[in-house]
Amino acid sequence: MRNIFGKSAIAALTLTFATEAVATEWNVSLWGKRRAFTEHVEKLAELVSKKTGGDFTLNISYGGLSKNRENLDGISIGAFEMAQFCAGYHRDKNPSITVLELPFLGVSSLEQEVELSMALYQHPAAVKDLARWNATLLMPSPLPQYNLVGVGDAPVSLDDFEGLSVRATGGIGAAMETVGAVPTSMSATEVRQAMDSGIVKAVAFAPHAHMSYGTIENGKWWTTNLNPGTVNCPVVVNTDALNDLSDDQREALMSSVDEALEHYLDTYNNKTMSAWGPALDQRGITEVTFSDAEIAAFKEAAAAPAAAAWIEDNTARGLPAQELYDLVTGMIAKGM
Repeated sequence: MRNIFGKSAIAALTLTFATEAVATEWNVSLWGKRRAFTEHVEKLAELVSKKTGGDFTLNISYGGLSKNRENLDGISIGAFEMAQFCAGYHRDKNPSITVLELPFLGVSSLEQEVELSMALYQHPAAVKDLARWNATLLMPSPLPQYNLVGVGDAPVSLDDFEGLSVRATGGIGAAMETVGAVPTSMSATEVRQAMDSGIVKAVAFAPHAHMSYGTIENGKWWTTNLNPGTVNCPVVVNTDALNDLSDDQREALMSSVDEALEHYLDTYNNKTMSAWGPALDQRGITEVTFSDAEIAAFKEAAAAPAAAAWIEDNTARGLPAQELYDLVTGMIAKGM
């Protein structure tokens, strides 16, 4: 009896260790604090843990693992398994997806932004581009059109942007240059201090970021309809870590993406945007609305030259730039 018990105990311990061995924890590098911009990652973590009975968990860190501009580098060396970043933070590292940051593309909704991003992320050129960093594109963080919150005298016309220092990244920065502004690229976490110190006089953000990073706390005006474009901020995973998952774990992750994005869209459309107007009203922030003629002139000056330059530059890099641009603009034209 003693020998049989001993074998049973060993078998039980072996089973316990085997069960523990398949449990997987991923570290996820975000920044700032939990907000609309990160709700899909939070939901993903919830769904993955539930589907696997806790055998696969995502440990989310807000700034504790890396600086936001270094998240792609961290993914490449396996410092963590999942991260969020914005393409405009380092355009040379992810040129394929910066096509979605071109100004005045005409994207009409967050839902459309999701469709465009997912189609681009699956294009072989984008897959190959991010593979250089051992990264697999998982899902976007769709954002509405950016507008400016600023200090000082409110602009009356686009001419008033001449010489104005503006925090604006990617294609939005290029667009602002066409009206004489001086764009500065900095991470979102640096913006409030830059406004307070006078380094920048205006900041281009989506509504959630204006609220999350405090630009409306000292801002005096905001543009209602400038709408020069948006940024593309994917969530990526370390490819080796993805390949190391068990079939059940990988299925739990990939099958949760659509629901996580649906949760994100619901949060942004129904909670964030409903809070935006009252937040501005409570602070007495002046609305600046430009005429249709000025917006048309702005678009004409910024859109075509930026697209042409993007295609030329990235064709020289070896990307099928025209093909990527046609993919995006073709889907927009079809209303997809």
